[in-house]
Amino acid sequence: MTTTHAAGAVTTLLSQTLRQLKEEGASVAPQAGPTDDDQSAGRSTLGALLDALDERAYGLMLLLLALPCCLPFLYGIPQIVALPMLALAGQLAMGRQDPWLPNALSKREFEIAQMQSVVDRAARYVGWLERLSSHRLAALTYGRGAQIVGALLLIPTASILVPLPSTNTMPGIGVAIAAVGLLERDGLLTLLGLAIGLLWVGLLVFFGAEAVSFIKDMVLNR
Repeated sequence: MTTTHAAGAVTTLLSQTLRQLKEEGASVAPQAGPTDDDQSAGRSTLGALLDALDERAYGLMLLLLALPCCLPFLYGIPQIVALPMLALAGQLAMGRQDPWLPNALSKREFEIAQMQSVVDRAARYVGWLERLSSHRLAALTYGRGAQIVGALLLIPTASILVPLPSTNTMPGIGVAIAAVGLLERDGLLTLLGLAIGLLWVGLLVFFGAEAVSFIKDMVLNR
């Protein structure tokens, strides 16, 4: 699993990685022709991002993919990142040491500038979480504990896949907090993130079932 980072280091590291991807795209673009220069430099793939994050990939990738889901009224990116988040949580649950994405997900493209904007907007909140974090209940952040966390993360990440109102933001916040907890070896923070995500999904299921039951009764009693 990922090593710990100083306060503020996570978003700085993410920004550096995105900048690296942009520079690599700019160096490759001239070979594709002058008309493709700006487009190649401004876009990257999830596979390239995963490779750039190296051994820090699990925690940082989950955090980076969760951040767009935390921001309300942000469209496009959450739909790109939902399936990769689910794949990463599943691999974490299975105890896989190095994360991997299927070819179809690895080739998914995203706008580097848009992702950087998300990181910039979320930086103060992530930094605040890092300042609150401490080395607590660390057994939950690696080994069998991390596998259990990964299994539980499947629930809020699956919720993000559902294209309905209220299914993205709170589960995304829960996953982001849990990811910071994994990065900082803070099991308590990880549990807080899981609690937020799972509780929100539970409320959605409960009220959704109640709404379906109410509509069904209305229809049958006509």
